[in-house]
Amino acid sequence: MKISGFTMVRNALKLYYPIGQSIRSILPIVDEFVVALGDCDLDDRTQEEIDAIGSNKIRVINTVWDLERYPNGTENAHQTDVAKAACSGDWLFYLQADEVVHEDDVHIIESRCRELLEDREVEGLLFRYLHFWGDYYHYHRSHGWYPHEIRIVRNDPDIHSWESAQSFRRIPGFDGRNYRQQEGTYKLSVASVDARIFHYGWVRPPYTMQNKNRALDTIHKGKAQAEELYRDREKQFDYGPLGLLTRFEGTHPGVMNERIADFDWGGELNYGKRDRQTNRSKQKHERLKYRLLTALEQGVLGGRQIGGFHNYVLLNR
Repeated sequence: MKISGFTMVRNALKLYYPIGQSIRSILPIVDEFVVALGDCDLDDRTQEEIDAIGSNKIRVINTVWDLERYPNGTENAHQTDVAKAACSGDWLFYLQADEVVHEDDVHIIESRCRELLEDREVEGLLFRYLHFWGDYYHYHRSHGWYPHEIRIVRNDPDIHSWESAQSFRRIPGFDGRNYRQQEGTYKLSVASVDARIFHYGWVRPPYTMQNKNRALDTIHKGKAQAEELYRDREKQFDYGPLGLLTRFEGTHPGVMNERIADFDWGGELNYGKRDRQTNRSKQKHERLKYRLLTALEQGVLGGRQIGGFHNYVLLNR
């Protein structure tokens, strides 16, 4: 059995993505790790960060992003497909540049891949998610934050990254252009794996978080619209009251220890349960509708989401 790791990224260091930690977290169980590295800005050092890992398992493919050919976030999916197509494993393990795996889980993942290798009905593996917010000590159990997602898929050319690269679908005869198409696409049949993805996409200094949001909006809405959106916005992102979120009591992946020790923006965060600014636009999870749905899901339904996004068919395996 061979497992390939893969990812795509651009300007990771500049935008505070833990790309090095992400790659290192699964290197022990992959035979290769393919990175589609976009055309980074001159002041970015992502290539140096990857080189510093010092592993001959890593292979970098240099790419140029084309947001006109792949608009509305689909360049993320296209770049993911570039990396996926270069993989040679039986199973392909996708990690986004802000996702990290805990060392306690890597051998569970490897064993599950081996167990299901010959079960061809299983097209992928479904992971549990921890979405951190603001710092390394608070995470979401809120309605609207996906609790599970596909991160391992078969090495099948008909399986493609989908929409803005959150997930995967089977797209026979795909022309490689419209990653948001619905017609002619099929949800993957997946089995669960008792392993976690630590998602740090919303853990950055407030100033850098706002820059990252601007970069994402540029990918999804285009440069002109993003510039207009951020013309009058605050320079720093406001995470709101972290006291409304769940406190994390577990351990983080060991590869994150040094990064967590460098956490120094706590003084800019609101650790209470009330907003400091009455005129601030509330985050989605702060709005009454979502707070009521979250209370119902967590208090009555045991965490099961009402109408949540499920881009998969879960098999009983």
